[in-house]
Amino acid sequence: MDHIVTVQDVVTAFGDFMEPTDAELDAIEQEMPVILADVDLLDAHIATIDRTPTELDERRIRRARRRALAARVALVNRAAGTSLTGGAA
Repeated sequence: MDHIVTVQDVVTAFGDFMEPTDAELDAIEQEMPVILADVDLLDAHIATIDRTPTELDERRIRRARRRALAARVALVNRAAGTSLTGGAA
């Protein structure tokens, strides 16, 4: 008979130093508007998976797509503004 043993110690042995750093948490915070806009876009698409989209659904998808794009543009502009040196923004 083979015994099934847990590998809990092996899995959690690396837990103390596997936490995200402050820089990683800051990066997630900066990207959060993009993440939330993408979630809204996915929600709009998911709502129409099993049926034909109505005009209202199509508007919701277009609006969500525009918000996601605007959030990405804002993130890129923020990143470009902080990476420029010499005040030439």
